[in-house]
Amino acid sequence: MTQRRDFLKQIGLLSAISLAQPKLLFAAPTSLKAGLQLYSLRDYIGKDVKGTLAKVAKAGYQDVETYGYSPEKHFWGLTPKDFRAALAANGLTTSSGHYDFGSYMRTGNEDALKAYIAAATATGQAYIIVPYLDEQVRTTPDDFKAVAAKLNKAGAVCKAAGLKLGYHNHDFEFKPIGGTTLYDVMLKETDPALVDFEMDVYWVVRAGQDPAKLLQAHPNRFPMWHVKDMDKAKPDLNTEVGAGSIDYRKLFANPAASGLKHAYMEQENFSLDAYQSITQSAAYMKKNLLSSLKKS
Repeated sequence: MTQRRDFLKQIGLLSAISLAQPKLLFAAPTSLKAGLQLYSLRDYIGKDVKGTLAKVAKAGYQDVETYGYSPEKHFWGLTPKDFRAALAANGLTTSSGHYDFGSYMRTGNEDALKAYIAAATATGQAYIIVPYLDEQVRTTPDDFKAVAAKLNKAGAVCKAAGLKLGYHNHDFEFKPIGGTTLYDVMLKETDPALVDFEMDVYWVVRAGQDPAKLLQAHPNRFPMWHVKDMDKAKPDLNTEVGAGSIDYRKLFANPAASGLKHAYMEQENFSLDAYQSITQSAAYMKKNLLSSLKKS
């Protein structure tokens, strides 16, 4: 009986908060895990999954984003259940995964999507991410609308399974075609209840766009970011977070307003030893970026 009274009191408190200050219910978390997109270590993880995960944890990361899952090879030879156990053994979680949507976007066949949902659920992920679009499905504004419709459809399937669909950008989404861009169409035509966006900050900047303006124009559409820095001398290359030309301190200045929930460091090329590099980035993120959440 006491538990029931406490529960009702909590419901009443939440109702009062929602009426007085609704934004408090949707604020960013008070702490944010340092995440790593495992594609950064693609040259290593296929050779030694468990050893690589141990080094990821040692480097200072708490959460990982997967890539490359297939129903045949699973996660580099580990079933979703075994992969989750390997993560847990190193104090890691996985909140998101990049999955291949090439076939679905061409044909609309949902078989692969169902396999991805099963894998994501088994590993404890909350997000299934569309990481890329083949050029053949994005050549005209009509194609853009078809892509958005397929995203909504896949998003509904994910929602029914207790997951959320997301879309990860490169730079081609910002290329003007027929008086619009793929990104504009996706943002306008997708249902926020079904589709989120994972902002790859590096590719936004590489496309000549301002990530801060995108976040401001589309509040709460970008709960996930790829924190990838741009080499100052060679902008087509990545570098350690904090050592490049992207002002991440500014982007992280007001994380609650941006709706940020997950930040994954990613680096596609290295000038240092890869593990030394990701350790340096994790340290910078924790000290200078993620700590801002605790102060906001």
